[in-house]
Amino acid sequence: MRFRDRSEAGRLLAETLSGRVAPPCVVLALPRGGVPVGREIARALDCPLDLVMVRKIGVPHQPELAVGAVANGEAPVLVVNEDVRRTAGIDESWLERTKARELGEIARRRARYLAGRAPAPVAGRTAIVVDDGVATGATTRAALRAVRRRGPRRLILAVPVAPPETLARLREEADEVVCLHAPEWFAAVGQFYDDFRQIDDEEVVAALAEAPPAD
Repeated sequence: MRFRDRSEAGRLLAETLSGRVAPPCVVLALPRGGVPVGREIARALDCPLDLVMVRKIGVPHQPELAVGAVANGEAPVLVVNEDVRRTAGIDESWLERTKARELGEIARRRARYLAGRAPAPVAGRTAIVVDDGVATGATTRAALRAVRRRGPRRLILAVPVAPPETLARLREEADEVVCLHAPEWFAAVGQFYDDFRQIDDEEVVAALAEAPPAD
């Protein structure tokens, strides 16, 4: 299964979610790639669209290898891959310093994307966490835990594609996981898209402006 682009993936997810999500609801997308997917879901379900901000923490000198991820909120969530941490010899003090730096970057990006707009209400609502795909799941796990702390009535993860073993782990974090394609052979999210171009900040801002307002 392949997707033409993120917007098509979002429309297909919206079709799957239609009739399964009772209002009130809110869509929380992981920027930047998850935002075009989330925009289509928010539009179809008439939900407000907001962001759940997560930053991957890479191993020193090998930043593409995630030792963990941090998500912001009143009580920031840090998820650590203990196997990677032990192998790389990373100590707590380094993790705390890096966490603080990444939280600063999250704050900067949220201000850029939302221009001071208050977060959409989550407590008592169905919260749908959305990305354009999941590989290892470290950032997604941090996002789900951060949203769970905000007291949603129901927590759904909706993604176009992810490997089966990652989905199995993420089902422990969400009340429901909706995934359109779970291939056994998985190298990268981008391999399942015809158009997987980089999403820029301006497109994120525009998508948020187009979404239904929070009530």
